[in-house]
Amino acid sequence: MCNDYLNMRIVLAGTGSGVGKTTISTGIMKALSDEIKIQPFKVGPDYIDPTYHTLATGNKSRNLDSFFMSPGQIREAFHRGLKISKSQSGIIEGVRGLYEGISPIKDVGNTASIAKALNSPVILILNSRSLVKSAAAVVLGFKTLDPQIRIEGIILNQVKNKAHYLKTKEAVETFTDTPVIGGIPRDEKLTVEERHLGLVPAVERENLYSFIEKWSQAVQENIDLEALLNIMHNAGKIPSHREILWRKVKAPRVKIGVAWDEVFTFYYPENIESLEDNNAHIVPFSPYHDEELPDVDALYIGGGYPEVFSKELESNHSMRQSIKKFHLEKHPIYAECGGLIYLMKSVNQHQMCGVFPYTADMRSKVQGLSYVIAKTQEDNIISQKGEIIRGHEFHYSCINISHPAKFAFQILRGKGIMNTNDGIMDNNTLASYVHTHTASYPTFASNFIQHAAEL
Repeated sequence: MCNDYLNMRIVLAGTGSGVGKTTISTGIMKALSDEIKIQPFKVGPDYIDPTYHTLATGNKSRNLDSFFMSPGQIREAFHRGLKISKSQSGIIEGVRGLYEGISPIKDVGNTASIAKALNSPVILILNSRSLVKSAAAVVLGFKTLDPQIRIEGIILNQVKNKAHYLKTKEAVETFTDTPVIGGIPRDEKLTVEERHLGLVPAVERENLYSFIEKWSQAVQENIDLEALLNIMHNAGKIPSHREILWRKVKAPRVKIGVAWDEVFTFYYPENIESLEDNNAHIVPFSPYHDEELPDVDALYIGGGYPEVFSKELESNHSMRQSIKKFHLEKHPIYAECGGLIYLMKSVNQHQMCGVFPYTADMRSKVQGLSYVIAKTQEDNIISQKGEIIRGHEFHYSCINISHPAKFAFQILRGKGIMNTNDGIMDNNTLASYVHTHTASYPTFASNFIQHAAEL
């Protein structure tokens, strides 16, 4: 692949939440995918927006996150994504506002940190509703706050009409010396329903393709894509230093069953790839549809919406029994968030697997929403005592611990299951609210596979 193509990239960043980043970013990805191969990326710990990117481009969207990754790992993840999909360029959708992260001063977990690590130009998406000259003031503030950030274009959203667009464009270009490359009009037809964790996952939206087509059409009609491509072509060099995302060891061949269906969809691609790179054969299975587990050595049950499909999961009695039997036979099971709930006795009074004797309840308000730092306090199937794992939590559920439980992690940052503890353990099963990324803990795969091979 030509190195010039590897250097083609753009970060699409917002001035804040609710500016239409995902709609516009996905529309741009789809529109440009008709001409060139696009590798999509999402900044931050997000499983939902990437599903839209993936449908729009045909390539699996990947996350870039400076809380999980060093600058060298960010560059490695970017190059790796383009190499795997054989894409010509990378488009990166930011998270919240350009500078919003976990620190009011430093660049950790924000979009700006990704732009810096990749030396990438930024297109700023601005909600211009009721703004004209003030839009220029907003752009000036974003440009002057950090001169290292190269804001090279502006997209206006929520434009009232052509006159509003032209006036705002004139103001921004006059006072900020930054080109306005398009403006998306107000249109309720461009919105899509949301759920408590954000946009509804694409796997559940049979008509989502029609939404993506509408977004793409709006982009083609209202954004200068040639100007956008010129910015991408002239992005410049990416710093050369790169670091590994995971450790690879010589390991025996094992089979890892991964829950994958309408219910369980939240996995970082690199987590699965790290297992494969350590000699694991991935066997997908469905807790929703399949009657029992496939012939595997270990299970990985990721996040999702077991509470939404609780009746269907409850009715699949044979699968629930199969998983509990697997646990009692001491085969390794690693579960995150939705997987944690599925392994409980019940959720909202619907019977689950009963691997752990506790109930789970859904609440109307978020129970955990944070980047997480966890210190291992008990050896387990993915880490050893004293080691630090970084991850994130986002859930509306709570686990009712009715009698003493054994916990793997002490939560140094975040909430966890209870009393700053997380990671319920029993036999070789570990279930936690913490979503991990292999870049933050490079021995995740090798440790898990080692335990899978021991039985």
